[in-house]
Amino acid sequence: MMGDPIKLKDEGNIHFQAGDTENAIECYTKAIKACKDKKVLAVIYRNRSACYIKKENYANAASDASKAIDVDAADIKALYRRCQALEKLGKLDLAFKDVQRCATLEPKNMTFLETLRRLGADIQAKLKTSFSTDSRVQTMFEILLDEEMEKDKREKAANNLIVLSREDAGAERIFQNNGVPLLLNMIETGKQEMILAAVRTLSGICTGHKARAMAIIQMVGVDKMCSIMAVDNEEISLATCNLFQCINESLTGEDKREYGKEEALVLDASKDLKTILLSLVEMVASKKVSSHGRDQALNLLSKNVPRTSMKVKDNSRTLFTIDHGLKKILKVCGQVPELPDQLPMTENTQLIASVLLNKLYDDLSCDPERDNFRDICDEYIKSKIDPNDMDKTIHAINTISGLLQGPFDVGNALVGRQGIMEMMVALCGSEREVDQMVAVEALIHSSSKISRASFIITNGVSLLKDIYKKTKNEKIKIRSLVGLCKLGSSGGDDYSLRQFAEGSTEKLAKQCRKWLCNPQIDTKTRKWAIEGLAYLTNDADVKDDFVEDEIALKAMFDLAKSTDKTIIFSVACTLVNCTNCYEKKDVMPELVQLAKFSKQHVPEQHPKDKKDFIEKRVKRLLKAGIISALAVMVKADSSILTDHTKEMMSRVFLALSDDPKDRGTIVAQGGGKALIPLALEGTEAGKTKASHAIAKIAAISNPEIAFPGERVYEVVRPLVGLLHTDKDGIQNFEALRSLTNLAGFSEKLRLKILKEKALTDIENYMFEDHDQIRQAATECMCNLISCKEVQERYLADGNDKLKLLVLLCGEDDENIQVPAAGALAMLTATQKKICTKLTLVTTQWLEILQRLCLHTNLSIQHRALVIIYNMLNSDNNELAKNLIESELLEIISIIGKAEDNPKRQQAIDTARTCLIKAMDLGLIKPFASPS
Repeated sequence: MMGDPIKLKDEGNIHFQAGDTENAIECYTKAIKACKDKKVLAVIYRNRSACYIKKENYANAASDASKAIDVDAADIKALYRRCQALEKLGKLDLAFKDVQRCATLEPKNMTFLETLRRLGADIQAKLKTSFSTDSRVQTMFEILLDEEMEKDKREKAANNLIVLSREDAGAERIFQNNGVPLLLNMIETGKQEMILAAVRTLSGICTGHKARAMAIIQMVGVDKMCSIMAVDNEEISLATCNLFQCINESLTGEDKREYGKEEALVLDASKDLKTILLSLVEMVASKKVSSHGRDQALNLLSKNVPRTSMKVKDNSRTLFTIDHGLKKILKVCGQVPELPDQLPMTENTQLIASVLLNKLYDDLSCDPERDNFRDICDEYIKSKIDPNDMDKTIHAINTISGLLQGPFDVGNALVGRQGIMEMMVALCGSEREVDQMVAVEALIHSSSKISRASFIITNGVSLLKDIYKKTKNEKIKIRSLVGLCKLGSSGGDDYSLRQFAEGSTEKLAKQCRKWLCNPQIDTKTRKWAIEGLAYLTNDADVKDDFVEDEIALKAMFDLAKSTDKTIIFSVACTLVNCTNCYEKKDVMPELVQLAKFSKQHVPEQHPKDKKDFIEKRVKRLLKAGIISALAVMVKADSSILTDHTKEMMSRVFLALSDDPKDRGTIVAQGGGKALIPLALEGTEAGKTKASHAIAKIAAISNPEIAFPGERVYEVVRPLVGLLHTDKDGIQNFEALRSLTNLAGFSEKLRLKILKEKALTDIENYMFEDHDQIRQAATECMCNLISCKEVQERYLADGNDKLKLLVLLCGEDDENIQVPAAGALAMLTATQKKICTKLTLVTTQWLEILQRLCLHTNLSIQHRALVIIYNMLNSDNNELAKNLIESELLEIISIIGKAEDNPKRQQAIDTARTCLIKAMDLGLIKPFASPS
């Protein structure tokens, strides 16, 4: 049964007058559904429009007012409401028209006339600035496209253009002023700096604006953008990749604008998105595309095709990419750079392709989809194996290597297919170096998941040992060695599970270190030496020897900084092993006894994995320059720097920052800056570890040096995240200490801490049983108390915040009394009402103040005297009288009459100020000077 619209409207009016906008909207909305009378309906819409204006929802307010105006074009209230809403939405010209109609209907209404005058002035001002930007835009293009102009003038104009395009108004001006064709002219010059400026400006114009992004796709063309990304220039490829990313985000609803119904229909982006997707897939295996262009095409697919959250049901983009592009991605994985006529690739291309395959496979949601993926891979491999054409065959084997580094199960199933393993074994014995290399690498990759690699262990070990002994070729030797390392380390750091004879692991590691330090060997091969160490450093003797070898460490760090980023994972694994910061399983002693009794295997710890050895290793790594290597690794491309690798780097950073004495070194080499991206994205464990390392650094460093520039504001959120109750006590404690340090630095940092909603957590920790956490929280609050918002919470009624602060002053622990008394001194100085409120929250206030004034700790005594002075100065004569009539007068007099003493001067001076104030108030007579 629908309600009566008139009754509902009246009910809404009552709510509105009482200031309850939510319920008013609810009543009006019900009334609208029930109402059949057009005129009544117009009134209800007009009323609901007023509610929306109150709630600052101006788009809805304008829409409701329009519905009322549709019924009666002279509805003056609705017209004025729409004018208010349109002005807030920035549509000044439309708002001006509405208020013009109002003023025509009621020429003497001062409100209308005043609004008319104000909007007229605003529109004039807006036109003025827009004309000045128009001429500025024209001038910039003239300078840029003038061949004769000096270089530095053109560079300046290019930068100005990019900056202008990053603000919405500026982007619109460039767009409206024939900007896109002019930008295309800049691209046509073929000069790097011109192309970069043009592409970056286009990115600015597209960001967060669907309509402009779609217009640019039409005007520039997807093919044109792809051809720019395909040029052999890393910077241009990257800038164009960024342009595609901005367009994609604007088209997939990262754009937060509100569009009307008609615009939404016009702005259907699905066709454009499909065109872009197809073009990127085409780039993947095209010979015309440069190595950097290929990397960026794969990166864009990786970022935008798979779903970001499994809550989204639709994975059609992934299915489309698999149908049109899986074979192309497999082709990239199968390339063998040593053979002629291969696709241009960087050192990173094949790993990026493997990561993409993995993401696509993980995004499939049912068995038939997975079967289809496997079938395409299977068919592709079959089509390439040809006993009479070795080049085609090793392409197939290399493709399997790519799958094993991506969706392992798919690759593993292929290795198990009939004939594949035999083929790999046969290739190991081939005359050609390249055949052996591809085959050994495939063997290595197929032994990744040791539990599933039993086939390899039974057949592979003897095969690899054989190759290792017989081959004269260093490249093959090193790879077969890594295979042995990989199989040999399957026991993890368990001292008793050794595949090989005692001592042979150290021998293998020594060989790896030798290769690593030999600059005559190519980077790709030296990279395998690190891969070997990543496995061998599970062994504590190996880590200890490796860390002692400073030349080998430096060689590894130099490789980690090179352009070849595929190495990052192995370096991170090695460092996690050397610093022992992997997840440790807790073993219950009872279970160990039980296992021994039932002759089960029990993991054992190596003596060199004990704490003092680990600490020595950390010092060695820091000395060899680990921080600068990690700082470079953090900047790697997102598809290679997986969340898992980021987590490992966070673990290493946390281990390195354990000793406060080392934190200065970490800061000096840029470690603080490098930690921020690790704390903001990645796995939960990784973000927590990185945040914890930031907390350790921020607790004892000058934040402006540790996190230079604006970065210091970025560290607040990760630190506040550590206050959550699901984090460990030590994390809560170190986060509080670091926030205390930041809060003591600047008002801007204090406001940022409040903005991140840290206050409630900090207050809760002031109630904590744990003494150190309670102390840290109180110190943090003491540093935040100068903020207005914090003071207001102490002034507000209905909570125990002030009572807690007073009681904390009365604790026995000096470390808590100092910050609590400090906070109270600042509160009573800035908020006179607190002085009175303080006496009402607990009956013990006077006794606590007396005890503080008699305290042997001089800074506590000084703070207490400041509180008393503030209370005397609080314009509450009754309170001042009570203070002076208590024993406090005697205490203050004794302190104030003492001889000057530099150690205690602050307290003595404050006590004297209190006595002078009491005289001014007429509560005590001046001292009679002794005759």
